[in-house]
Amino acid sequence: MNVIWSILAAFLGVIAGYYARKTLGRYRVNDSESRATRILEDAERDAKTVRTEAEIQAKNESLKAREAFEGTTLEKRKEIAQVEERVASREDNLNRKIDLLDKKETSLDTKLADVERRQEALEAERASVHDAQEAAKDQLQRIAGLSRDKARLELLDRINRELEGETAALILRSQEEAKETASSRASQIVALAIQRYSGTHTSDLMASTVPLPSDDMKGRVIGREGRNIRCIESLTGVNVLIDDTPEAVVITGYDPVRREIARQSLEMLVADGRIHPARIEEVVAQMQSKMDETIRLAGEDAIFKVGIQDVHPDLLRYLGRLRYRTSYTQNVLDHSIEVAHIIGMLASEMGLDVNTAKRVGLFHDIGKAVDHEIEGGHAIIGADLLKKAGESAEVINGVAAHHEDVEASGPYALLASAADAISSSRPGARSETTELYIKRLERLEGIANSYEGVKKSYAIQAGREVRVFVEPSKVNDNEAMVMARNVSMQIQDELKYPGQIRIVVIRETRCVEYAR
Repeated sequence: MNVIWSILAAFLGVIAGYYARKTLGRYRVNDSESRATRILEDAERDAKTVRTEAEIQAKNESLKAREAFEGTTLEKRKEIAQVEERVASREDNLNRKIDLLDKKETSLDTKLADVERRQEALEAERASVHDAQEAAKDQLQRIAGLSRDKARLELLDRINRELEGETAALILRSQEEAKETASSRASQIVALAIQRYSGTHTSDLMASTVPLPSDDMKGRVIGREGRNIRCIESLTGVNVLIDDTPEAVVITGYDPVRREIARQSLEMLVADGRIHPARIEEVVAQMQSKMDETIRLAGEDAIFKVGIQDVHPDLLRYLGRLRYRTSYTQNVLDHSIEVAHIIGMLASEMGLDVNTAKRVGLFHDIGKAVDHEIEGGHAIIGADLLKKAGESAEVINGVAAHHEDVEASGPYALLASAADAISSSRPGARSETTELYIKRLERLEGIANSYEGVKKSYAIQAGREVRVFVEPSKVNDNEAMVMARNVSMQIQDELKYPGQIRIVVIRETRCVEYAR
């Protein structure tokens, strides 16, 4: 029974709990629905409030935008009104100008018609004047007894005489102006260049002398049946002369490099004492190798003295060979170095490129290093060597044109010619043979004597001045001035000389009478 009651009590408890939970859940549902209803009502009220505020704000912004638009529109209307006023004013001005132009055009038409009438009247008057001139010419021809052609010839002859006098006066004025403006400046530049550079000159002949310790050494140099001399001559290409000169052997040869190799070889053989063909071949080969190095060092020393760089190795060897080349007893390498210094100073005074000028001066005689091997003038040969070595066009033309073998394309050829003349004509720089000196003087006098009216001429001051005496009855003052100019131009065209030659034409009248 207890079990039954326990089961029944548990069943009743389960039923009671079920109804209690059901009642509680219904209560909770009703409460939730009421809260949801309140939330929805609150949300609707808030939405209405927000919408109302947004409508109010939109209306305010719309009013502000309308006010701003009305203000901007008012300003634009004012501006448009002002523009319309200006346009109207300009239209009025244009209308007034158009009216004024119409009036001027009418006035111009009237004046143009008046000008045309005057031009017609002038044409008619000109025709009448021309007829009067022709009549006057005919009357003058009848009075003078000359035809028009004869009168024209006389007039032309008179004009020619007047022009001849004016030409002479013009030449005189030009010379005076040139002397005033250019002579002083040129003298300053040349004097400055000469004063700033003072080089020494050495004289080399076509023969070299080798001193011997005693006359007994001559026999050893000759060798058995002359085999030593023949060996030296065949290896070096020179002539070995053994004469009565005590304790000396003379070496002659056209090529200065070969002559120097022979001289050094013979000096070494004499100092060594062993002189036979095998030893001679050995020494000559040694001297040839040493000479190549000496030539290269001489070329490097030359560019170092001048102060230039980037020189092709072939050009260095050609420059070194100039150490053993002479021209009128003047050493060509020393002469080239001196010309490079002088032309550099001249270029500096004239505002030109000094480096280019120095290259032209140093290389201007480089063709003389091989002119005995290649046909042609040394200026053209030197230009070809420089072109192969990649030198600039200015340097090449300056070297090629410094003796006027080609036309100069720049100032460097003229400067090279001037510097070359300065270096060559310095006292002691060169020596000239008597025969060439006399021929040059005779040629100077011959050119002067070739002109009509010349009585006699003299070349004085070692050919630096030519004095020409003319007959005063055949040559007047103006013609004397023209003759001086023509003689100077002919000398420039036909002769080559260092420096300058002064031409003086003297015309004088002497009246002689004797009192008895």
